[in-house]
Amino acid sequence: MNNVISLIITVVSIIIGMSSFALQKESGLIWGIPLAVAGLILAQSIYIINEWERIVKLRLGRFQGILKPGVAFIIPGFETVAGKIDMRIRSTPFTAEKTLTRDTVPVDVDAVLFWVVTDANKAVLEIEDYSSSVLWVAQTTLREVIGTSSFVTMISERKKLDEQLQKSIDVKTSDWGITVQSVEIKDVKIPQQLEDSMSRKAQADREREARIILAESELDVARSMNAAADVYKLSPHALQLRAMNMTYESIKEGGALMVIPSSMNDSLSGITGMASSAFRHHSDKEQKAK
Repeated sequence: MNNVISLIITVVSIIIGMSSFALQKESGLIWGIPLAVAGLILAQSIYIINEWERIVKLRLGRFQGILKPGVAFIIPGFETVAGKIDMRIRSTPFTAEKTLTRDTVPVDVDAVLFWVVTDANKAVLEIEDYSSSVLWVAQTTLREVIGTSSFVTMISERKKLDEQLQKSIDVKTSDWGITVQSVEIKDVKIPQQLEDSMSRKAQADREREARIILAESELDVARSMNAAADVYKLSPHALQLRAMNMTYESIKEGGALMVIPSSMNDSLSGITGMASSAFRHHSDKEQKAK
């Protein structure tokens, strides 16, 4: 926008100056040259500042002030623009490659830094290139955090690491008029061979846990069966009733055949005989009643 306005003013000034030279013989007025020079100076002194921008102005090399959005005028030769600052939130991706964690696991970490310039004066006068400096500080801090964290922590507590990075970077950049709003770790990568080894180890651990659980279950079953055997030993009738129940459950669907030991058959025969006697006795009572 500034270049366009300067170009328009310059062209208009040149046209007016050339017209003045053409007419000066008839009018006798020599004001074309001063007018052209004034137009050139005016073209170099006008600045259009956008809403999200700030301009740091110096007068004879000393800080004069911050120019806010709108139209601003700079006196050429006496005043200069030290820098035009974008005050919007910026996102800067940064990485840390082949960095060892506290438990000596090499990782590649990708992250994004969200930051904003809050003091244009400090951002221009305190540091030469604040954008590059923020990037280098972010990378250095990320390496420091990785070196003091275990690999498991980086995977399971990523949000905590984000907050730690944000606070550490913000402390280092606050003197430059820059505020770090947030840091987000996007990805944590490890070498493929190490990833395969860790996968095999995790699979072996899960298999070991499964076998331990199965053994504990069998032990619980054995204890329960031992307790049941003690109950049946003290109460033979309970064992016989259990045997009848097992037989009933086996043949209730119909058409099933069950082969049982002779000892259990004798028990079942005794119980069956008792049941038959009871049934005949009940039938005789009904016939007498008739």
